[in-house]
Amino acid sequence: MTGVSEEADLISRAREGESEAFARLVRLHEANIRRLATGLLMDPDEAEDAAQEVFIKAHKSLPRFRGESRFSTWLHRITVNHCRDVLRRKRWPSWEGLIETLGGEPATAASQPDQAGRAVEARDHLERLLGGLPPHYRAILLLRELNGLSYREIAETLGTSEDSVRAKLRRARAAALEARRH
Repeated sequence: MTGVSEEADLISRAREGESEAFARLVRLHEANIRRLATGLLMDPDEAEDAAQEVFIKAHKSLPRFRGESRFSTWLHRITVNHCRDVLRRKRWPSWEGLIETLGGEPATAASQPDQAGRAVEARDHLERLLGGLPPHYRAILLLRELNGLSYREIAETLGTSEDSVRAKLRRARAAALEARRH
């Protein structure tokens, strides 16, 4: 990834209308945004659409980015809010494609039978862990465990306090463990 000063330069140039600077920012952050959107929406096609929408919103809102948080934190917040809106319009998210998107290419049974079995097992395990969780628990788990955000960054992303993040993360982990037992 780029350094903080290089990213600040890209943001400044993008604000001035330089499209290549914004395109570079997109390239730097698109994998994390897609991964987060996939984890929240549980559908790679919808996640792709959501990621595009997030970057469109970010581009339009770039003049309002104050730099009080990291750019990635700001993008995560836009992503979480956008995905919440998508989920409000849908009753239940689809689970299809989660393993391929989060874990890479699935193994084929003919070429690598052991890996294919483990991929199916991993998918089942992940579905059990995330399946019964409400979107806000999925969001906090994905931000922490998948994207590696700090408590402070998660708090900024979700617009809450670090203490609230810690408490929600404990509850989300407990709920995931409970889902695993069933």
